[in-house]
Amino acid sequence: MSADVMPTEVRQLAFYQAMVEAIRQEMTRDPTVFCMGEDVGAMGGVFQSTVGLFKEFGPTRVRDTPISETAILGFALGAAAQGMRPIAELMFVDFMGVAFDQILNNISKTSYMSGGQVKLPLVITASTGGGICDAAQHSQTLHGFFAHTPGVKVVVPSNPYDAKGLMTTAIRDDNPVVYLFHRGLLGLPVMGYIDTAFATEVPEESYAVPFGQARIVRAGRDVTIVAFAQMVHKALAAAAELEARGVSVEIVDPRTLVPLDVDGILASVAKTGRLLVVDEDYLSYGVTGEIAALVAERLDRIRLRAPVRRLAVRDIPIPYSQALEPVAIPQAGDIAAAVDELMGFSL
Repeated sequence: MSADVMPTEVRQLAFYQAMVEAIRQEMTRDPTVFCMGEDVGAMGGVFQSTVGLFKEFGPTRVRDTPISETAILGFALGAAAQGMRPIAELMFVDFMGVAFDQILNNISKTSYMSGGQVKLPLVITASTGGGICDAAQHSQTLHGFFAHTPGVKVVVPSNPYDAKGLMTTAIRDDNPVVYLFHRGLLGLPVMGYIDTAFATEVPEESYAVPFGQARIVRAGRDVTIVAFAQMVHKALAAAAELEARGVSVEIVDPRTLVPLDVDGILASVAKTGRLLVVDEDYLSYGVTGEIAALVAERLDRIRLRAPVRRLAVRDIPIPYSQALEPVAIPQAGDIAAAVDELMGFSL
């Protein structure tokens, strides 16, 4: 588990700015790195995920593509096999369903089926998550799909510092990486201003955050919450409420699902004796169940004081209704209530 030490010279950047800065620095460092996707060029991406890059690097290295997700990923696969390092954006993670054959059977399997002779150093990026009522086909998270697919690494940053460092690592990796950014964390400009609530300290120099090293976001003694992306922030809000009632919460952010820092998670649970896994992906057959099983398989090393609890999206399509969406997706109050239940058990 990592306890990151930030350099002294830092600035406040929003998530999207930190992500773009990593791409810019890697494109400057390595001429084989290029971006491609719908509206990533002059528009700078619908989520400003490539803003400014087209003007700096031109249309050869920042390529707008037709509206064909399968073609985008097929192009990226071929370019990576020929020694390039493409960053392919598909806007919404929901759209990956259109091109899932490319991910499931081609991108994830090519290196293995070639005996390692063909490397595929490519990054697939997409936005995830609800919170803005984009309805069932534009509000899913789905990182469990990719974590369940051998041959790809899966990255889910929760803050600008990690957004930059994990993007740098993803671009430099010789394996396919699925990098998912939550729209609710981007801190995009509104009326020309950036919401400072979504900005944190990010060093100007290039740096890499290693895959497979979780981060303790908040230290505690009574219960461990493992959370991803925006759920980290909801867990923090719940932890503040619980602290006022005398409950000390430790929050662990895995940062990457593949590889997963199993030892880091187990160390926290061994300390607190209680575990709540919170996710914005679906509950059934998802990451929450995988982490719960990993803990259960190691009960010889851990003494639990309560049953493991999971909290995730209900097994329904994400509602469009502004009143119903937060019922389907876990909120800070739901997290606090789940911790209260855990604290009521005594095994």
